[in-house]
Amino acid sequence: MKKILFAIIFLVKTTIFAQNVTENYPEDSASIEQKNVPKGEILKFTFENSKIFPGTWREYWVYVPAQYRPDKPACVYVNQDGIQWKAPTVFDNLIHRKQMPITIGIFVMHGKVRAENGELALDRFNRSFEYDGLGDNYARFLLEELLPEVEKQKTSDGRAIKLSKSGNDRAIGGSSSGAVCAFTAAWERPNEFSRVFSAIGTYVGLRGGDRYTTLIRKYEPKAIRVFLQDGSNDNNSYAGDWWKANESIERALTFSGFEVNHIWGEGGHNSKHGTSIFPEAMRWLWKDYPKTVAAGKTKNQFLSDILLPNEGWELVGQGYGFTEGTAANAKGEVFYQDIPNAKTYKVGLDGKVELLPIDTKRASGTAFAKDGTMVTITSSWGGYPVKQIISYDSALKPKVVADSLGGNDIVVAFNGNIYLTQPDGSEKPSKLFLVRPTGEKVVVDTGIKFANGLAFSPDQTQLYVTESASHWVWVYQIKSDGTLINKQRYGYLHVPDTAENAWSDGIKCDREGRIYVTSRSGIQVMDQTGKVNAIIPVPTTGNGQSSNLCFGGANFDILYVSSNDKVYRRKIKTRGVNTFEAPFKPATPKL
Repeated sequence: MKKILFAIIFLVKTTIFAQNVTENYPEDSASIEQKNVPKGEILKFTFENSKIFPGTWREYWVYVPAQYRPDKPACVYVNQDGIQWKAPTVFDNLIHRKQMPITIGIFVMHGKVRAENGELALDRFNRSFEYDGLGDNYARFLLEELLPEVEKQKTSDGRAIKLSKSGNDRAIGGSSSGAVCAFTAAWERPNEFSRVFSAIGTYVGLRGGDRYTTLIRKYEPKAIRVFLQDGSNDNNSYAGDWWKANESIERALTFSGFEVNHIWGEGGHNSKHGTSIFPEAMRWLWKDYPKTVAAGKTKNQFLSDILLPNEGWELVGQGYGFTEGTAANAKGEVFYQDIPNAKTYKVGLDGKVELLPIDTKRASGTAFAKDGTMVTITSSWGGYPVKQIISYDSALKPKVVADSLGGNDIVVAFNGNIYLTQPDGSEKPSKLFLVRPTGEKVVVDTGIKFANGLAFSPDQTQLYVTESASHWVWVYQIKSDGTLINKQRYGYLHVPDTAENAWSDGIKCDREGRIYVTSRSGIQVMDQTGKVNAIIPVPTTGNGQSSNLCFGGANFDILYVSSNDKVYRRKIKTRGVNTFEAPFKPATPKL
């Protein structure tokens, strides 16, 4: 008993000691005010006109280096939680030594909604909502509201404040929740913030920060340079283990080819170590400037098997009402619909876009049959009266295949069977229809909430259907008579923090059996077992929602995606499956 009691006392003492380590760190010379070094000016302001975080009031400080001249926009460093790290002194010294560019520092507090009577009620503190949450709200707050507000100010000697608009000229940092906030801003807008300083970062289960260790590994690498700091005695609480979470973030970034550096220590959840290494972090983040920060090479084999180096998205066309219904014919020419304007466009093998001389009656889905005819489905929602399946021959002569039957998307099997989705909003059950070559219409399933895109497996024995109102992709087995059995939730998609669903839409397969799904998060690529292995972002347009995709070009190795009012394309390594070609059995997936 005495031995057990001694062991417990020893364990308690050890634990207490571990959480209260004495922290002594060397002080970098750049953190100390130096003689003969020009000192910048610090200006203080308040901001209370946010539309993104309505009702909030906050303080912010602007550091302007002595060397700054308004004829050349300055680089930018944004820091959450106000002035930290002895940053103004560090910037004075590093700018003087030419170890970082002329940089204006913006040190901003989180917002709070002030109580009408402070003696009787508390303010609402917005720190966790603004900092810990994923999504682009905070990045938008900086880019659309705060930075333009800063440029309205002037220094005490009348210099206008001009900030660079280049992401390569912007860095962002913070500690704890302010650190994950900084990372999120760069993650959401890598073209706007390319350098991140993260100290004791809160990559744990508060408002989704714990998802980053997975998302970083699945996404196509982004051009962000990241410096991490943490200590082995950081918080370990109900939300997670800060120390292990930061280690996992560093490993994920390394796995995905990000340019990442770190300094680990034994400290706790405080700013002591971060203050000590801040000058070193700034030197590293700004090294080789103005050389552009570049994305690295991922170890994600799925992404490596799909994407070609140095091949990004290319704009095909823009200015449409809403693009949908992407599909390719046997030549590899790509067709897509502009639904509100009832127009169909064709992209030739030379890349040129042509408007077809037909009235598509607001078609939303497009497919091609093995005889070369283009088959479209008119929308079943939005109040449009015409509900038909129409085929067009090589001369674009229309023929009604099925009347009084509208839908959202359509696919035609090699044997001539047509399947279509017919949603009825996000809450009511949808219908799946089979239209046989004889014209017979059969309801083959009901129940999915907003059934949307649909695609066959390469062997055409499985039918995948996206459920926009959830995070699921469903799968059915196709019987020899075309009816469906063995319905199952199959694909588990990622949902952004700003939504309640993935809003999966278009879906296609490549020849290896990989399944590509357009969603709020970009194109999520699943293996044949329904696991998302990779996420390919698409250029942000409007609400950022991509609606459909297809494989086009002479070798069907150009990925086309419709996204709101635009269409993009990108050459890739793999080839798409064509349903008008004979079905084939793909390779067995790795289980």
